Amino acid sequence: MKIRKPRYIISIASFALLMVLLHACMTFRMSEKKIAKHFKEKNIAVKQDALKIDKRTQHFVTTGKEDNPTVVFVHGSPGSLSAFIDFLSDSLLLSRAHLVTIDRPGFGYSNFGKAEPSLKMQAALLQPLLELRKQHRPIILVGHSLGGPVIARMAMDYPDLVDGLIIVAGSIDPELEPNERWFRVPLATPFFSWLMPLSFKASNDEILETKKELELMLPLWKDIKCPVIILHGMKDKLVPPGNADFAKRMLTNTSVDVVLREDVNHFIPWTHPEMIQQAILQLLGQFERNGLAKQ
Repeated sequence: MKIRKPRYIISIASFALLMVLLHACMTFRMSEKKIAKHFKEKNIAVKQDALKIDKRTQHFVTTGKEDNPTVVFVHGSPGSLSAFIDFLSDSLLLSRAHLVTIDRPGFGYSNFGKAEPSLKMQAALLQPLLELRKQHRPIILVGHSLGGPVIARMAMDYPDLVDGLIIVAGSIDPELEPNERWFRVPLATPFFSWLMPLSFKASNDEILETKKELELMLPLWKDIKCPVIILHGMKDKLVPPGNADFAKRMLTNTSVDVVLREDVNHFIPWTHPEMIQQAILQLLGQFERNGLAKQ
């Protein structure tokens, strides 16, 4: 007599296999070998490194001449430094700047899966990287999506280390944050946290606190004194273009250049990288004219 396994056992096994595959596939990161191969094929010297801050590891990748001005790229959520990997091989940028892309806390190889919901703490964890580059000014920060408020917080807390900001489709207005707690709170419970891919877990943990974190930043926007460029697409369905209006209202003690494109969605680093390239070159040119950067 043939004994059939109960259907629920097969279902559980299938579900477990699906979760394993999701964990393996949805990491949003490149291995060190793939990064090395990526730049070797382009004949570009690359450095992969990490800083140890308390119990955290901050992983980053750099290209370009050490004594050039510095551009630091900060990815969104979920994501990793690979979001900006192609910018580190941009010949025009390489001729003008030392380029750095980082794994934010909880992503890539910076304590993967263990998010840091506090934007103030994220800024503090990234500050030592800016300290390494403070002799190579100006330092320009580029932040996409949730990377936008991260770099804004860095400029608020460490104004002596930040010379310019480029906020790309940034989630910066707390009033425009979607009400997603109805599903994000359950996802943060131990059971669902265990099931989710680690990149999604880290993303959920930080997005759950984003509105509160942005509210804490409200009185600090006046402290940003460096020039700011805002890039946003009018077809952005994830982060409303109204965030650009918020930036213009709140940045009262510096120059703000807002670039809105009708044909652009949320994924500017991949669909319209030239917008970011042009913004970087604009700031570098401005700094050169002001004598802050070498020509």
